[in-house]
Amino acid sequence: MKRITLILTLACIILTLMVPISQAGEKQLVVQGSTTVLPIAQAAAEVFMQNNPQADISVRGGGSGNGVAALIDGTCDIADSSRPMKDKEILLCQGKGISPVPQIIAMDGIAVIVHSSNPVQGLTIEQIRDIYIGKITNWKELGGEDQKIVIVSRDTSSGTYEIFETIVLQGKKVSPDSLSQASNQVVATLISTTKGAIGYVGLGYISSTVKAIDVNEINPSQETVATGTYPISRPLFMYTNGAPQGTAKDFIQFIWSPEGQKIVEEQGFVPLP
Repeated sequence: MKRITLILTLACIILTLMVPISQAGEKQLVVQGSTTVLPIAQAAAEVFMQNNPQADISVRGGGSGNGVAALIDGTCDIADSSRPMKDKEILLCQGKGISPVPQIIAMDGIAVIVHSSNPVQGLTIEQIRDIYIGKITNWKELGGEDQKIVIVSRDTSSGTYEIFETIVLQGKKVSPDSLSQASNQVVATLISTTKGAIGYVGLGYISSTVKAIDVNEINPSQETVATGTYPISRPLFMYTNGAPQGTAKDFIQFIWSPEGQKIVEEQGFVPLP
């Protein structure tokens, strides 16, 4: 009898451990992924939990690719992504019985930034591409000072890198001399302390410590992204397994609300129309 009781107890424990995150604690939520979406998710989670004391939301970065991987593995409820899910990721989802559903929660522009002392005011997409593939190596070739260009890029798990690669690089490879960084904030910090550097970040990471230059004569701003005139723009996503339910649904609906979209704007990004 004791053995049967022990077996039943162990079975209950195993079944409990197998319950998906979103069911294990209805008010608990794990959000993971894009460092671009991170400040929106963190600020929104803070206000949401203040309004809903029973909610427990954990928010972490790691990059869009890591967020999508966590959704596939069942270790997060919401995957933040600054680019659409790839075909191969969708296939992986199907193999795991995951049905990824995207929710656009804001718009963004990828700003090209340089050190604040750099006299260059703007570049074309072609010039930026030539810098990143190693064809242009000195700022004097672009009307700047006689100074070597330090290329700062993002790691390949970054959604920001994916969009930059598609729109700017157009399939060409970044120079092997580039410095690959893990987050928007690290890129911005490195640019602010490196005189010859050039990098790219989401709108929310532009500050007085760096200089955002024009791209094709258009300055990166909430207005130019909203009007569609800035050439390196993109939507920001939150992916769920199936249509969002429970706390995940409430949280995303909060971000869509006027209060949530105000948070989007306060974080330097572009609210949905």
